[in-house]
Amino acid sequence: MEGSYSETYPDVSRDEAGMNRLFRQFSFPGGIPSHVAPDLPGSIHEGGELGYSLSHAYGAVLDNPDLIVACVIGDGEAETGPLAASWHSNKFIDPRTDGAVLPILHLNGYKIANPTVLARIGDDELNSLLEGYGYRPYLVSGDDPEIVHQQLAATLDRALDDIADIQYEAKAEPDAPRRDWPMIVLRTPKGWTGPHEVDGVLVEGTWRAHQVPLAGVRTSPEHLAQLETWLRSYRPEELFDDEGRPVPRLLDLVPEGDRRMGSNPHANGGLLSRDLKLPDLAEYAAEVPHPGAGPHEPTRTLGRYLRDVMRANEDQRNFRVFGPDETSSNRLEALYEVTGKAWNAGVLPTDEHLAVDGRVMEILSEHTCQGWLEGYLLTGRHGWFSCYEAFVHIVDSMVNQHAKWLKVTSKLPWRRPIPSLNYLLTSHVWRQDHNGFSHQDPGFIDHVVNKKAEVIRVYLPPDTNTLLSTAKHCLASHDYINVIVAGKQPQESWLDQEAAELHCARGLGVWPWASNDDGEPDVVMACAGDVPTLETLAAVTLLREHLPELRIRVVNVVDLMRLQPAAEHPHGLPDPEYDALFTTDKPVIFAYHGYPWLIHRLTYRRAGHENLHVRGYKEEGTTTTPFDMVVRNDLDRFHLAMDVIDRVPGLAQHAVEFRQWLIDQRTRHHAYILEHGDDLPEIRDWHWPVQEGTPS
Repeated sequence: MEGSYSETYPDVSRDEAGMNRLFRQFSFPGGIPSHVAPDLPGSIHEGGELGYSLSHAYGAVLDNPDLIVACVIGDGEAETGPLAASWHSNKFIDPRTDGAVLPILHLNGYKIANPTVLARIGDDELNSLLEGYGYRPYLVSGDDPEIVHQQLAATLDRALDDIADIQYEAKAEPDAPRRDWPMIVLRTPKGWTGPHEVDGVLVEGTWRAHQVPLAGVRTSPEHLAQLETWLRSYRPEELFDDEGRPVPRLLDLVPEGDRRMGSNPHANGGLLSRDLKLPDLAEYAAEVPHPGAGPHEPTRTLGRYLRDVMRANEDQRNFRVFGPDETSSNRLEALYEVTGKAWNAGVLPTDEHLAVDGRVMEILSEHTCQGWLEGYLLTGRHGWFSCYEAFVHIVDSMVNQHAKWLKVTSKLPWRRPIPSLNYLLTSHVWRQDHNGFSHQDPGFIDHVVNKKAEVIRVYLPPDTNTLLSTAKHCLASHDYINVIVAGKQPQESWLDQEAAELHCARGLGVWPWASNDDGEPDVVMACAGDVPTLETLAAVTLLREHLPELRIRVVNVVDLMRLQPAAEHPHGLPDPEYDALFTTDKPVIFAYHGYPWLIHRLTYRRAGHENLHVRGYKEEGTTTTPFDMVVRNDLDRFHLAMDVIDRVPGLAQHAVEFRQWLIDQRTRHHAYILEHGDDLPEIRDWHWPVQEGTPS
């Protein structure tokens, strides 16, 4: 009606022919969805899954001081856990530098087949609940459209005045206490103005009004007549001229240009997006004079880089870091040198790093963090999500929705690219010495890999410098879901900055300093992930010591999608290059961070797949030492060396005593940890042997 749809899709003109086209394609094969979707100008929130409208709204107003988002929340959606948690978002808003959200809780009383909780608890209890969340609720209620319209218009004016007062007071008195933000409770009947009864059964004001109240219009003349009566009740002859165009008195109400809902640039965030200023990596790179230097803490180093990304973009205010109470735990606390944690509630003398204008967003709800970040990205800004690997699964379905959004928008030329959704998954499966089995799950990678190839990227940097290179690349990217898995514990570094950047640019490659194959290996030892890389290199040293004639090639994989064929993924490695790296006829022992069957799935079309043997996490875990975790899952150096003996033709008989020694080492390990509660010293203190003149 306001013209933006016709400007985006000129074949849907504002006349009878355009309406016919619009109505025909609505919820029709080859047409458009029945709910708000990326195809619709002015949308950032797809209604396919309930629970995220309010967190998206708050994410959109962060660092948008002139923006007000009216967020309509159905009373069914209000029953979801994500929505219930996101009411608390008002404690993370700075009225001086952020915009405002006006929640409109729409109580029509029913879901698909049941009453809604908030519609049945009574006004006093509902008011107490909403006031407890920190809102001032205004009730608009009725079933007469003329009366309700005037009430709602007046209440909207009052709510906007409240918002203006709160923002003015915050700027005039920065130390003023947080005030309750306005919200509206709109109570109207389910199926309002629709058929009152159908086939003698009450519909309006009941759950039967949900979606399709007249299901038999194609077969029942009575239903068809009732549909016509219903539609004529809106008096279309007063709204449209003879050619189906809106009459002038309606068009006179339409705002101009970007003030129209469908043309709001915040709903096409790429129009407003500005690239991040990204510091050079040289200042942050770990010094690696030789492979195995260190130890270094990869995420702590990354924290210093993110700190300076935050600092470099302070004038743009377009970068935030999100996470469920884990920023310090994940060793990104250097961020607090330039910004605090957003917090607009009570503060005690013992608190640290809390700030009303903080730009680190922490709440112990992965759903809310994800929703905030999505709203922030969809309106054109940049973000970083840090989370424990095992618990990022909480947002699995939200990732689904965002991936679907990106897939659809990639085919819409009028949708401009938005900054990528960047995950850092740490505190990962292989380093849970105290938390144990509950914190051991690397399956988020499998979930993400199910999404469309043009949308997802998965990175497993093996050390500090590869993590830095990967992070910078992801922060500069658009329209992707980037998943980075990296440990936070002190560990060895294998590559200096230049080598790391070249390795990350390739996505995978041979490590010559760890190989001795002279172009013709007996076995390929591949690895993806920091702990699998460590165990692979340790196995290589054992094999070289005991079987010096064995020719070993070490291949490290950073970009997991390189394993797929080029026809399956944009990052996929062409077959000739894959064959050159992994060979077509030699055994490949692949040590992988996650569930081993994913590697088989990614490579099943490759030549020599029958020679591929993958070790990874197979759901064996407990509270135990770091090395015992890999032993329990047969990913340890001793077992990898045994795999080589078992799979290189002719080696088993020649290396029988060495294999027996490897078994004995696993037995020694088990006895030692039960007595000492720590790993064997030669395991705990192992380092890659430094050789004279070895390049990094």
